[in-house]
Amino acid sequence: MIATGMTDGPSELMRKAQNVQGRSLWTDAARRMLRNRAAIVSAIVLTIITVLAIFAPLLSPYAYNHQDYDLINCAPNWWSDPNACNAGGSHWFGTDALGRDLFVRLLFGARVSLGVGFIATLVSLVIGVLYGAVAGYIGGRIDTLMMRFVDVLYALPFIFFVIILIVVFDRNFFLLFVAIGAVEWLTMARIVRGQTLSIKQKEFIEAARAGGVSTAGIIVRHIIPNVLGPVVVYVTLTIPAVILAESFLSFLGLGVQEPLTSWGVLIADGTGDIENHTWLLLFPSAFMAVTLFCFNFIGDGLRDALDPKDR
Repeated sequence: MIATGMTDGPSELMRKAQNVQGRSLWTDAARRMLRNRAAIVSAIVLTIITVLAIFAPLLSPYAYNHQDYDLINCAPNWWSDPNACNAGGSHWFGTDALGRDLFVRLLFGARVSLGVGFIATLVSLVIGVLYGAVAGYIGGRIDTLMMRFVDVLYALPFIFFVIILIVVFDRNFFLLFVAIGAVEWLTMARIVRGQTLSIKQKEFIEAARAGGVSTAGIIVRHIIPNVLGPVVVYVTLTIPAVILAESFLSFLGLGVQEPLTSWGVLIADGTGDIENHTWLLLFPSAFMAVTLFCFNFIGDGLRDALDPKDR
């Protein structure tokens, strides 16, 4: 019997093998992340909220500090309330106790809340990653001393430490970013230290050490890039924690000051008159809840995408 098909020769197989391109772990994780619908929808929602916050002045004719005492506590145009702002212009979310447009103040509040979340998390990321990587790689007594310092800071009440910083250095808007970030790095340092301890005896670290790479070079070029997986996941959980911390401080009156606002300030204002003017609490709470849920969904998606057991 004569074969009807011809198999590829060795040269043809080699050519096909050369055309096959491998995929990195980050590329594989990105593909897995794109298949997570909850994480992708959450990323889209966060992007929309961020874009609305950036272009807030262009989305309404009202300024965030513009007061109209003829429209005090008027309900949204579409709200079934006798005090709706039907004759007062396009106040989509109504107005507050000073006649200021709530929609505009929500978007400007998003600027502050998201800004604090991202910048304070960046501060904690830089401090925590460097601190944990140095402690884990050097080890010995230095590691013990550095981690005992972290334990001492853990023993201090977090929120009271932030309050002390704000009271001592006055209520500076930018200090709020640094103060929260400066106490959020403790868990980040512990996570990075644990990951560093698990990889510092790996072959590629030994090869770098044998090749004469300095300690700083090994930490920056080899240790930190290989601990980014857990760090990225924890960052998505740190941002909502920082937003909640800022909201709590603003709720106590220690955060941003009028006429500037944040979601915490708006929630505090709405809580005082929830029975008569429900929208003042409903809309800020809804924006904050959706944002926190989105960050948590993204964190879950990144954890699943970067989990080596699922590869």
